[in-house]
Amino acid sequence: MLVTFSALTALCALAVQVQAISKVTRTGRYLYQEDGTRFYIKGIGYQMQGERHESEDNHFGEPGTFIDPLADAAACRRDLEHLRAASINTLRVYSVDSSLNHDECMRLFSDANIYVILDLTLPVIASIDRTQPSWSTNMLDVFIRTINTFEKYDNVIVYNIGNEVVDRVQSSLATLPFLKAVARDVKAYLKSINSDRLVGFGSTFLDSPGNSGVHRSIAQFLSCGSEETSIDIFGLNDYTWCGSRGSLDQSSYRADITQFADYNVVAYFSEYGCTDARPEPRPWTEVEVLLGEDMSVAWSGGVAFNYFPTAAVNGDFGVVTLSADNTTVTVSEEFTSLGERYGAFNGPNSPSRDSVAAPTYGTCVAPTGASNTLPGTPNNEACSCLLGALSCRPNAAAVADADLRAQLTGEACGLLSRAGGSCDELNGNGATGVYGRAAACGPDVKLAYAMSSFYEREGRNAQSCNFGGNASLNPGASPTVDAPAAAGTCVPSPNAAILPALSEPSSNSGSPNPAPSAGNDGGNNPPANNNRGNGASGSAVRIGAFAFVSAMSAFWVLA
Repeated sequence: MLVTFSALTALCALAVQVQAISKVTRTGRYLYQEDGTRFYIKGIGYQMQGERHESEDNHFGEPGTFIDPLADAAACRRDLEHLRAASINTLRVYSVDSSLNHDECMRLFSDANIYVILDLTLPVIASIDRTQPSWSTNMLDVFIRTINTFEKYDNVIVYNIGNEVVDRVQSSLATLPFLKAVARDVKAYLKSINSDRLVGFGSTFLDSPGNSGVHRSIAQFLSCGSEETSIDIFGLNDYTWCGSRGSLDQSSYRADITQFADYNVVAYFSEYGCTDARPEPRPWTEVEVLLGEDMSVAWSGGVAFNYFPTAAVNGDFGVVTLSADNTTVTVSEEFTSLGERYGAFNGPNSPSRDSVAAPTYGTCVAPTGASNTLPGTPNNEACSCLLGALSCRPNAAAVADADLRAQLTGEACGLLSRAGGSCDELNGNGATGVYGRAAACGPDVKLAYAMSSFYEREGRNAQSCNFGGNASLNPGASPTVDAPAAAGTCVPSPNAAILPALSEPSSNSGSPNPAPSAGNDGGNNPPANNNRGNGASGSAVRIGAFAFVSAMSAFWVLA
């Protein structure tokens, strides 16, 4: 048969159109596909458990390592048939390495109509720390590099800015102003590159007797003010429905419906699956309710936890097992049950997209323990200015070693305090809304500031800028300008919101955790975390601990 070139071109174009995954966008508080069909997340967590981060404050068993599951094409091909058979349409991935190639995995999943909810965080170095939170240049760089890497893929629908950062400790509410600042800045960056990807957050389930509605107040604060400062989609990690026991009215799901009945943006279960005294195997009967008429008024599906085996305090989770060489998968009865549920329930196709009103954003009222005042956008230019003006500078080896950097920062701040000074400019307080001028700078700048302040307190004695041979004088610094004055000049306001920008490229700028920028921020939180452990595609990443702060935030841990 004769086929003209123009006809062949038309056929190729048609093939591309057929294969292209439907775009998912938000209208009001619901998700819709391009044809107006309402979209429900039938998801599963897709990341292997990493090695525990050893710290006395790590009560969640959070990880210090991860392996990027979207950089392992062989593993993606291995898992694809099982994911499709289970009617899974969304994967939640908790950490990726922006320097690796993800083309094959993302193409495979896109061709199979599988979307990705992608957390921008990395364990230890690029997540909000619960006990000493900050939103800093090193985190911003990681987030922007990850966005730049994944913007070309058509099946990314959400960028998550954190997971379970606020835990059951009241003081952790002080992280909320930082989280809202992250949402503001990530949204500003996405707008600047003409991206309409959604910005989300995953919250732990916090309700308890006498403490009802805590996660609702968190959700409201993160979606208040304006579209520019609000998340687009709120995720709740809810493990309260255990198998076939109980009913909707006997479960916390009824309270979830009530609390989020008038919520202004999309809500979904960012993790679910039952923990305490769970049945074996889990029958996933909650799926029928989650995708049913009652829940659909306020909720848009959820992400089952977890595809890969995952150990936690509450037991072992995961719905498949891998062979010793990681080349084959054996599915469990749990996985089969989940697939049957996902295949049987699609969620009602209502309300129609045309009938949904635009969201409104109420006045921000921070929960008790958090301030309405947000920290400013991390400003790489301002922090570079400050580093160049500081009189005492850590050596390259001290900057590159995260543990040494932490030790030296603590030492310098301790010496400074005993000399009558303080490291207040390095810290931000989300409870009071007071933020130091260097609080949004990376740990290298913070270390230099602490060293310089002590050196100046000691009358600029050269021996006071030695720190065991780990620092030296900056010949370009003015002998009459001290660290606080330099901070005031380079960082006029610690609350200024500006268009986010990457730091200047450096020799290690392609790494997800470049040594000069490796952060003082924690991980995130479920059973322990994500690590394939087979070194596939060179994607194993070990993150050095930065002990200047005392604990990590949740990476992905069962609450």
